[in-house]
Amino acid sequence: MRSRKLMTVALSVAAAGVAALTATAVATPATASAPAAPAVPAAADFTGYQIVKLPNANVPNFQRRVVRCPAGKKAVGGGAEAQGNQAVLVGSFPTDGGDGWIGLGRQPGYNDVGISVYAICANVG
Repeated sequence: MRSRKLMTVALSVAAAGVAALTATAVATPATASAPAAPAVPAAADFTGYQIVKLPNANVPNFQRRVVRCPAGKKAVGGGAEAQGNQAVLVGSFPTDGGDGWIGLGRQPGYNDVGISVYAICANVG
């Protein structure tokens, strides 16, 4: 009997809460302004697309290999690959100036690792 009474009280409280939310939603004026849409940036100059590759070479573990874009171009993407027994790619990221790509890795049990690096270059204006 007591649990039935508690359930009735709980349902009454829940119903009152729903009624209050409904009343609030109905009372909200329809003239409320929506936030302005963000401005769309102008299209960038993206000509001269070119992939530049630094072929696989064995380097000491954790040594960075850097490939640079041709003069005047920026890296708009890139990647790296670690090659060897249990080779692990530790990092793949753009250079600080944005004109190339960096790759580094390690190979447990060995002093060196094979690393290839690629940069996707373009004129970016």
